[in-house]
Amino acid sequence: MPKIVRMGTAAAIDLDSTALVEEARAWGTRRFGGRELVASLVVGGLFLAVAIPLALLLPSPRHPSALLVLALVCGYALVARVEFEVGSGVAVPTQLVLVPMLFLLPLGLVPLCVTGGLVLHALLDRRSLRRYVERLPLRLVNSWHSIGPVAVLAAFADPVFSWAQWPVYVAALAAQFVLDFASVAARQILAGRFSPAAQVRYMGIVYLVDAGLAPVALLLVATGRVWAPLLALPLVALLSVFARERQVRIDHALELGHAYRGTALLLGDVVEADDAYTGSHSRDVVDLVLAVADELRLSPRDRRNAEFAALLHDVGKVRIPARIINKPGPLTPEERAVIETHTVEGQRMLEQVGGLLGEVGRIVRSCHERVDGAGYPDGLAGDAIPRIARIVCCCDAYSAMTTDRPYRKARSPAEAMVELRRCAGTHFDPGVVEALAQVV
Repeated sequence: MPKIVRMGTAAAIDLDSTALVEEARAWGTRRFGGRELVASLVVGGLFLAVAIPLALLLPSPRHPSALLVLALVCGYALVARVEFEVGSGVAVPTQLVLVPMLFLLPLGLVPLCVTGGLVLHALLDRRSLRRYVERLPLRLVNSWHSIGPVAVLAAFADPVFSWAQWPVYVAALAAQFVLDFASVAARQILAGRFSPAAQVRYMGIVYLVDAGLAPVALLLVATGRVWAPLLALPLVALLSVFARERQVRIDHALELGHAYRGTALLLGDVVEADDAYTGSHSRDVVDLVLAVADELRLSPRDRRNAEFAALLHDVGKVRIPARIINKPGPLTPEERAVIETHTVEGQRMLEQVGGLLGEVGRIVRSCHERVDGAGYPDGLAGDAIPRIARIVCCCDAYSAMTTDRPYRKARSPAEAMVELRRCAGTHFDPGVVEALAQVV
């Protein structure tokens, strides 16, 4: 099954991956050029160098009519329009047409018919002629998956379908996955964007769809009727409905994600309007927190929460009197007690917004806890402190130490790291300190 795999992305219907989903969708619409175009031309050219000799030299006892060949190519193109967003890619149920092709057409002709279906599918999209021409090499890259099963069936299977040959059919499916993975990997390597772990993770989800549809397609072939693939039309129609519903759900998730992010940025602007230092400091902390989150390989969900917590960890200070916030000298014990309420106030404000920001509010509450239990407001210690709060606490301290304040000059980054390491295990999480040291 051809698919568009967007490396470094993940399509999902929750709020954890909205930015990744948008990046994945943008990948499908942006122009190709430079190394990406060259990579597609090289890998696509290699496909033609293999597919054309197969079509000319591979013997076959089958002699289908031109009408059947045209019908299968058109069917492939139409089924390819059913795009189901899973993981980081788009799965299409063309397995329901590819498998019948392998048993109804001369094997050597199948790869070029697959290419013809993909090219026709691109024409049906009614995009600009320039974009269509730019992406033609990518259609060749996406055709590589058909070479695998053709090679296996030509080498080991009898021309006539038989359930007794199921091991060969399993091997053909495995070969399809291997060739598809290798072609995408080769293109990514040439384009300078290859990520093996990400590719396995993202393409694996799409291959599960292929593996699920392959037995259905074999059942159609087992009837021995040329028209049997038409029986898959109700399933294709059902998948089309599910695909549209999923796309709508993803669209709604993107809108909701934008709403949450907009609310968070608005609250950040409120903080900055109330106290310019706190606002700019929070933005600095966001950059540090995201860098540390990437260093620690946080999940997309935790990374998103870390970003919002970093932006809003001081939002409760809008409830603290300005004379205390902007006091140039040391605070009295009474003033210190007042300012230490800002984490609780921040949690209360965010829980009033609710939803995602309510979850972030519980992290904001703990951003001034210490790993030795001497922090506030709850005296949590060690792993009882949310990991994201420990990250924000460390980055917050680093940013504060390296920033000028009315009552002291900023420390150098090296001096700040020395202080953080001195306090690792008491005030700060040692693992977070070392991660921060790697990114600063």
